[in-house]
Amino acid sequence: MSDRSFDGLRDVQLWRTFLAAYRHGSVSAAARALGVAQSSVTTQLQALERTVGWPLFERHARGIRPTAGADELAGRIAGPFDALAEAVGARPDAPAVRVRVGGASEFLAAVAIPALAPLVADGMLMTAMAGLADELLDRLRNGELDVVVSAVRPRGRTLPAIPLFDEEFALVASPRRGIHPSAELRANDVDGHPLLAYAHDLPILRRFWRHSFGIRLERKAALVASDLRALAAAAVAGAGVTVLPTYLISQELADGRLVDLRPSEDPPINTVFLVRRPGPVTPAVALIERTLREATKAL
Repeated sequence: MSDRSFDGLRDVQLWRTFLAAYRHGSVSAAARALGVAQSSVTTQLQALERTVGWPLFERHARGIRPTAGADELAGRIAGPFDALAEAVGARPDAPAVRVRVGGASEFLAAVAIPALAPLVADGMLMTAMAGLADELLDRLRNGELDVVVSAVRPRGRTLPAIPLFDEEFALVASPRRGIHPSAELRANDVDGHPLLAYAHDLPILRRFWRHSFGIRLERKAALVASDLRALAAAAVAGAGVTVLPTYLISQELADGRLVDLRPSEDPPINTVFLVRRPGPVTPAVALIERTLREATKAL
């Protein structure tokens, strides 16, 4: 039974322990990060579960897995807790530490770098590294990066990860292609138009065909370019049809250079995660995480 008189502030330590367990993915790792015994972490998590009235974690052989309720709680309290840690822990005389951020090149250019630029202007030292998700997560595990924005959730719980935003995908082309946009558009309505793809196996296109048309895509790409911005430019130039995340082409859709060929209230989506290196959250990393969460709210 939950403690309904609990206002969330009676024991801040419980919430600190919850965040440590959530981010580290195991009781033992959380205990090491907090400098306490594993039994203490277990006791505090059990106390918090009694307080909220539902389970926060599922126990398994390799650690703990957060429930959907824990994901929601972590998303709500991580920012305020990190801000508090930054406020009470920052030292004016502390030397600047370079923070290393990884992500897809398109996301870095369109969202992350513009959002983080004011932090650099205020004196933060930062390195931004572009790459594929699996490569960046390996670099995170090896300690070469501090924060990664990843379209792939890391396996296991060694890397703390929270959902950042859901990217939506749209089938688009230049209006010059002469394709009539319709929520009832069928796959054969674009059969005579070249396909523009991110990779030879057409991963994004195949997913759209499966989700929106309910069929397997069997065609080959006319153009393969491993940069979504290049695909957008090719589509604007009239080269053919492609599928792109809407955040990347919002301006092109707004000014009519690209047309959403199959507008839908149920577009294909992909959850993008904010992943960080295990260990205590530094003030600089907390500030970057908070900034990225704010920047992606409207995406």
